[in-house]
Amino acid sequence: METLILTDDEVKRLLSLSEVIVAVESAFKQKGLGRVQMPAKIYLYYKKYNGDLRAMPAFLEDLDISAVKIVNVHPDNPIKNYVPTVMAVIILTDPATGAPIAIMGGTTITDMRTGAAGSIAAKYLARNDSKVIGLVGAGAQAKTQLMALLEAYENLEEVRVWSRTEETKKHFVTEITQVYGNAIHAIPATNIQKTVEGADIVVTATPSRKPLVMNNMVSAGTHINCIGADAVGKEELDPKILKRAKIVVDDWAQASHSGEINIPLSRGIITKNDVWAEIGEIVAGLKTGRQRKDEITVFTSTGLAVQDAVTAKIAYCKAIAAKVGRFMKIT
Repeated sequence: METLILTDDEVKRLLSLSEVIVAVESAFKQKGLGRVQMPAKIYLYYKKYNGDLRAMPAFLEDLDISAVKIVNVHPDNPIKNYVPTVMAVIILTDPATGAPIAIMGGTTITDMRTGAAGSIAAKYLARNDSKVIGLVGAGAQAKTQLMALLEAYENLEEVRVWSRTEETKKHFVTEITQVYGNAIHAIPATNIQKTVEGADIVVTATPSRKPLVMNNMVSAGTHINCIGADAVGKEELDPKILKRAKIVVDDWAQASHSGEINIPLSRGIITKNDVWAEIGEIVAGLKTGRQRKDEITVFTSTGLAVQDAVTAKIAYCKAIAAKVGRFMKIT
């Protein structure tokens, strides 16, 4: 038995965002129907290095897809170590034998499947007539979130972008303008309030440990994708927003431990009863998404192993078909 080895660059060339969105929506549905095995993420904390490592296993029983991802988050990496903040490796296994059929770079998969989750959440929770996006954060994930939203909403007209640094914000706007031209108007916002006020869809994608988006900035009918809060102690929203909102999580165990709701829960500001659903329940038709035009909806994304598994399977199948990568005898 030989194992297919794929670099992250090869994975990037194989995948398209549109097919990842379809696969992730299917994975959410399978989870909503209770047809997956997916223990909550296991964390190792490297406190002296301001980083962590996470192990994420999953088995989608009906689809016969199984994988384990190992992924780190080290916010200081780009400046201190000249490597990305997030790096990942995925092992795709054969459920019938347990053998590793592929080992691949997982950084692109992590990025794309997270963007896909935001697009799917907006499909079920944002207003159909949404036209203005506010991006709080202008890193790699903000770019993927925007690309994925543009897959779901053809009539988006304006994107407002805020970042802690002027350089990052201006670079983001320049890049978006080069890619999309006049199809969407990109605006560098001077502050978070101007980014959020009046936006139909807000995306928060920062490593913040204190609220950035405040209650008075958010108007009725807004949908918020919370992407940045993915570890204990991270928080991007004023908890008062959650008290007004229909809250949807990707996974209760993970979200309560490390998602946007982790701090408000620990302080008793909200309870489990304040969380409306997991996104998989909505995709599977077990619960409703947006019901009223004036609802505030919040999706808290921690990232699920099932998302990685289905995306890795696409990369594997396409690599076999295109004869990309190389085989090695590992076991």
